[in-house]
Amino acid sequence: MSENLMESMMQSDDGEFDISSIAMYKPFEGLLELRVAFADFMSRIMGGNVSFDPSNMVITAGGTPAIEVLAFCLADHGNAFLIPTPYYPGFDRDIKFRTGVELIPVHCRSSDNFTVTVSALEQALNQARKRGSKVSGILFSNPSNPVGNILSRETLCDILRFAQEKNIHVISDEIFAGSVYGDKEFVSMAEIAGSGEFDKTRVHIIYGLSKDLSIPGFRAGVIYSFHEDVVNAAKKLMRFSSVPVLVQRILISLLSDVRFIEGYMAAHRQRIRDKHIRFVEGLKQLGIPCAESGGGLYCWVDMSSLLTSYSEKGELELFEKLLTVAKINATPGTACYCIEPGWFRCCFTALADEDIPVIMERIRQLAESFRS
Repeated sequence: MSENLMESMMQSDDGEFDISSIAMYKPFEGLLELRVAFADFMSRIMGGNVSFDPSNMVITAGGTPAIEVLAFCLADHGNAFLIPTPYYPGFDRDIKFRTGVELIPVHCRSSDNFTVTVSALEQALNQARKRGSKVSGILFSNPSNPVGNILSRETLCDILRFAQEKNIHVISDEIFAGSVYGDKEFVSMAEIAGSGEFDKTRVHIIYGLSKDLSIPGFRAGVIYSFHEDVVNAAKKLMRFSSVPVLVQRILISLLSDVRFIEGYMAAHRQRIRDKHIRFVEGLKQLGIPCAESGGGLYCWVDMSSLLTSYSEKGELELFEKLLTVAKINATPGTACYCIEPGWFRCCFTALADEDIPVIMERIRQLAESFRS
């Protein structure tokens, strides 16, 4: 930023600065140069196995409006989306507050590493229809937030096949696609949609730079849809949440700097991997397991052994103890609609290396206080 900030903001096609290039109205769906840069960047971080067409892309002021705009485009007030649990609690705000669209939990269990199954989707859909709810789509995050697991190619195919059979849409939130650190392959739903086996017009993808590039203040997200009508409707709604041209100019320069991006992403993934190993190993030494994960800035920790009672009440009591006694802020599973008490999301990437032993010691002392 310090080396390229002013030059990137002042850039123009002919090399001469023109104030109108940043001060005048521009396409609300994002500058073409930025959509091209985003398309190349997304393909690069997703392993180069899928290409993205800039004409199917709308730039949004972060991931939050991307999700909300898709809800406006795909569902009417009173309709619903199926959503596998546990899920990111911010989806309640992003989806429900202004669109009037409901979220119907599809409960997943630790025995499946909290991975959604077709039978669970079928059950949730049937129950919703019996209650008179019209289900318009399925929303999920991949890598999962809060679990951190990565959906397999087979699972993605199952989800899309189910959606096609039921004539509903699929929204895949892939905002952590570049923050993978395990051995498991990340597959974008765009790759599945482009295989020729499915109706790709029902697939819609959300991405943004807040997580993978750690720049949430830039408010830069993406809607990628194979449905022309959805793209056109989203473009119109972008008048309410477009990205400032100055920010777009900076991002064009940033995302187009292939050498920097490749070096940055390699360092980013390595740092997550190293910190994840330290954090999970520390918990393991305390006898506290974690769900298998390979992506995201967090891990899903099973603290059920510390519960005074195996219930939501027991989990919330533990949350209070962690917060007030151990001074550790972890998201309880109930906030993520997890039906198994005792799971917590811990954002280990927020910690310095020297903080991890401190955290482990505080958890150890808290655990001992329960036993005494």
